[in-house]
Amino acid sequence: MLNHIVIMGRLARDPELRHTQTGTPVASFTLAVDRDFKDKNTGERQTDWIDVVAWRGTGEFVSRYFSKGRMAVVEGRLQIRDWTDKEGNKRRSAEVVADSVYFGDSRRDGDGGDRGGSYGGGYGAPSYGGGYGNNRPAAPAAPADYGIPSGGDQFSDLADDDGELPF
Repeated sequence: MLNHIVIMGRLARDPELRHTQTGTPVASFTLAVDRDFKDKNTGERQTDWIDVVAWRGTGEFVSRYFSKGRMAVVEGRLQIRDWTDKEGNKRRSAEVVADSVYFGDSRRDGDGGDRGGSYGGGYGAPSYGGGYGNNRPAAPAAPADYGIPSGGDQFSDLADDDGELPF
């Protein structure tokens, strides 16, 4: 079985850090994730509000370095919880349990100064000993025999694209 999810969006509110009775840190936050297509009638993109839970060091990292409006990339798994509300009604909630959380923007885009990096064991994860610098290596240049231009615009707009999905 496979349960792996990757989402990217902006934090709808500041992360809330709590601790369990045994002292385990857990952060919860909501990501506003825009859909890839526009509504046919309004021409606007719809937004999904996705609840995320990050445990232990990942939760502490998120609560320390992320705030409302900041772009985040979350890798994890989808979890469905059944619960009973105050009136005794059975309810169901979906949330993403984060394994790794990455910055989706630079601090210049958010609120000044670039820190880059991630936490949770993902690619480019920082160490506790050093700063939270962006440890990702630069992408290698494409060899000339691949036929890819070495600069300029490699993509062009489709003249007849009506924005409709083909299915």
